[in-house]
Amino acid sequence: MFELHTLMVLIPALPLAAAILTATLGRYVLGPRAHWPTIIAIVGSFCCSLPVLFEVQRQSAEHGSSLAPEHGGGHEGGARSIGWEDTIDLWRWFHVDDVLATPENAYETGHVSGQPRQLDVKRLPFDVDVTLRIDPLTSIMLSMVTFIASLVAIYASGYMHGDRGYWRFFTYISLFVFSMTMLVSVSNFVLLFVFWEAVGMCSYLLVGFWYEKPEAAAAGKKAFLVNRVGDFGFLLGLFLIYVTYGTLNFHDTPTLAGVLGQTRLAAGSSLYVGEGVATAIGLLLLVGACGKSAQFPLHVWLPDAMEGPTPVSALIHAATMVTAGVYMVTRCTPLYFQSVCAQETVAVIGTLTALMAGIIAMTQNDLKRVLAYSTISQLGYMFLGLGVATLPGICAGMFHLFTHAFFKALLFLGAGSVMHAMQTIDMRRFSGLRRLMPVTHWTFLFGCLALAGVFPWAGFWSKDAILAAAHMRGEESNLYAVLYWSGMVTAFLTALYTFRGFFLTFYGPERVPPEAGHHAHESPSQITVPLVILAICAFGVGAYFETTHGFVDYLLRTPSLAFSGLPEAGEVHEFHLDVALFSTAVAVSGVGLAAFLYLGDQRQAAWLASAFRPLYNLSYGKFFFDQIYNVIFIWPLWLLAQFSALFDRGGIDGLVNFIGRIPPTCGTLVRSLQTGMVQFYALAMVLGVLVLLAGIFWKS
Repeated sequence: MFELHTLMVLIPALPLAAAILTATLGRYVLGPRAHWPTIIAIVGSFCCSLPVLFEVQRQSAEHGSSLAPEHGGGHEGGARSIGWEDTIDLWRWFHVDDVLATPENAYETGHVSGQPRQLDVKRLPFDVDVTLRIDPLTSIMLSMVTFIASLVAIYASGYMHGDRGYWRFFTYISLFVFSMTMLVSVSNFVLLFVFWEAVGMCSYLLVGFWYEKPEAAAAGKKAFLVNRVGDFGFLLGLFLIYVTYGTLNFHDTPTLAGVLGQTRLAAGSSLYVGEGVATAIGLLLLVGACGKSAQFPLHVWLPDAMEGPTPVSALIHAATMVTAGVYMVTRCTPLYFQSVCAQETVAVIGTLTALMAGIIAMTQNDLKRVLAYSTISQLGYMFLGLGVATLPGICAGMFHLFTHAFFKALLFLGAGSVMHAMQTIDMRRFSGLRRLMPVTHWTFLFGCLALAGVFPWAGFWSKDAILAAAHMRGEESNLYAVLYWSGMVTAFLTALYTFRGFFLTFYGPERVPPEAGHHAHESPSQITVPLVILAICAFGVGAYFETTHGFVDYLLRTPSLAFSGLPEAGEVHEFHLDVALFSTAVAVSGVGLAAFLYLGDQRQAAWLASAFRPLYNLSYGKFFFDQIYNVIFIWPLWLLAQFSALFDRGGIDGLVNFIGRIPPTCGTLVRSLQTGMVQFYALAMVLGVLVLLAGIFWKS
């Protein structure tokens, strides 16, 4: 156990140490070798995460997962805990006495006759401990994040070579990985919010890395500001959790039951608040998740984030920032299961986002922007799985997050390889690159097949699991039936726009833009080796974990997914052949239509664009969300700022300046009396005496 705790501390500590070292020595000492601390640290974190993964698997398997009866549980009397978890208390961050009167739903962790005992009415302290959490969900996220980040760091050492901000880039990458590993490791909502903000700060630094470029600087600010909108809702949700449960800890402490602790989980839903407050908590947390995971209506920042370096795009889209929202909703599953409204809202938002982003991706000409909208769409699939609100749906949503990390990182890094060779990413300016860049071509094909959900690539297994879960709920709910068919339409669009980008890039006549020169060739090994590794993963991880049931069995040992309030609504290992066959036919149809439209002279594609011009313009204009937000928010605020500036300068400053001018004006009037002539002063004295005497005589 001591070694497990040591490894858990090392996983975030190594990237933090690399960030400090690179920031201190990178510019003048490390120079072109500034990537080494980052690569060594992140690979070291991955090497630490694997033993943690296997040890958690061993201990959780030995412990078993007990789905406690509705009002049973606890640790006393030989009762087993729910799922498997362990915590590491590092230090107390702060302590404040007498902050909150005992909420109705605050319970002591001690049990009396098998029942949790409510605290007597008193004032509770506010304690925030730096505590790391070890459970299957955490270990999965740590392994995935550090593995993808390791490959991205190696890739970046070739892609960013020669950039004058080379050391700064790897400092930010190290800090980004540290923030994300801490986000998925902490066991407290306060610390979750701290590192939630930290990954937002790192995304701002990395998206706007080339800050001298106006588009990049604007994209960084846009990402930062849109996420602050979501984070405001998230923060309100945390306030509501605290006043409801009296704590923000996930785990039980010696005196108080945690929000996601064993005491509440063992009692099922009886120790959680009811529909009204639960709905408010769920929706406020969802606002934060929509900002971080780029879901409607806070999705507008992610496509513009393509202005950052391509390794940043791969890291954000595949393993770090945008997955944080999905992780948070999964972690808070017991809270969401107290509100049907919150569950359905998650599913509707996810499905709507997936469909909308798929439509937009159909007409974009920037390859990275196509992939960006693809990420938004696939994240929508994940939220659909979580919103289905059954064990198969939640497991499928997390499984899709896991498989998506591999093939989306592969696609973004492949797009970066194209950009590295072509010096542009506009698909209208190049084509027929399959012979010039064979490794990139074949690995990119693997990523496209996985994204399109073609059997047996990874995306097929995870996406179909989500659709199957929605199909099962659709048998009893018309809402979920509509969401299921919307998911199928999105699957068709996904295959269509994915292979549109593939065919336009790698097939057709060979065209190379002038800025690429006459020596365009395959990328160096630092770029192609990570592509090959990710291509293998994009092909094999889905089938392996689906056929062995290793991912789902392991994930279900997480306490938040092992409590008795969760309805199963179908066997989590059940394979729905009818859904798989239909979705495969849909995906193959999308690939076939893409080949028909974009292999050849593309006259059919041009005709369709002309025939459906309004829909084409809507898609090409990205549903005009930026323009709508400009009209609703940006312009009114700009006008308010202009009015405030005029009022400040003309009103407040004018009044202050007017008052300030009174003394100099009076001084000027008096100054005219000071001539320096003795005769004038004598005359003034005489006149003064005469006036005084006249006044006396007049009064008498």
